[in-house]
Amino acid sequence: MTKTLTTEEVTRDLAFAIEAARWAGRRAMGLRESGRWKDAMLADIGDQAADGLLQGLVRGRYPDDGLLSEETADSKERLSKPRAWIIDPLDGTKEFSQVRHDFAVHVALTVDGRPALGAVALPALDQVLWAVCVEGSMRAGNEGGGALTLGDSPSPGAPKIVVSRSHTPEWTGRFCEELGVKEQVPLGSVGFKVSRLFAGEADVYVHKKGLKEWDTCAPEVVARALGWTVCKLRGEDHRYNQTDPKNHELVVCRPAWKERVIAALASSGALVA
Repeated sequence: MTKTLTTEEVTRDLAFAIEAARWAGRRAMGLRESGRWKDAMLADIGDQAADGLLQGLVRGRYPDDGLLSEETADSKERLSKPRAWIIDPLDGTKEFSQVRHDFAVHVALTVDGRPALGAVALPALDQVLWAVCVEGSMRAGNEGGGALTLGDSPSPGAPKIVVSRSHTPEWTGRFCEELGVKEQVPLGSVGFKVSRLFAGEADVYVHKKGLKEWDTCAPEVVARALGWTVCKLRGEDHRYNQTDPKNHELVVCRPAWKERVIAALASSGALVA
């Protein structure tokens, strides 16, 4: 049975996602700023504290919804739920523990396997990006920051690409040559990297392996609401609240560039197993 969100549900659930992401980010920042923990211990403390907060908020407010979190053992019970929350308490835990700014908190709601609304908090920047991807209610915003770059904004002659600080494969160089990329911007956190496109600091993000639904869901909501293309390496859409939460492939780019990006991925060897 297909579930449709009412206007009242969208307003309520969006406000919840924004506040939950903000609170979890502030809790993590407070723990980091206390100076009591460092390195791996700080990473563990931050992950568990943010997850505990988000788990309590979601379970308390929406006990009948499904829930998938990076930091909590999965339950197949969520698969029978038309509504499922997909959260990443700290996306970019390594960067968080290294006292860097490029980490995020993801809170997203999926309905019938599709991203409906969500928030990406950037705690070190004191920002929360939010969006709704429900037919007739598409919108996005940025609390604590400036304007957001739309997917149909003017394209630069030489695009910039955000890449992982630690997982850049050998085909990336060939992909950049094919696409005419002149600058690679290495950052941590999927959510933070995707946010740089909306900030006008980059134009393309591609990733092949190692991602899960909690890495991509909330960033996808914001990207789609702002008119950016989000797909897999061959152009297919993602599905969420699946039995296997692996969601390895991710492309985020302007719609006008989709064909060029997909072609460059193929010719660069990115599609080779």
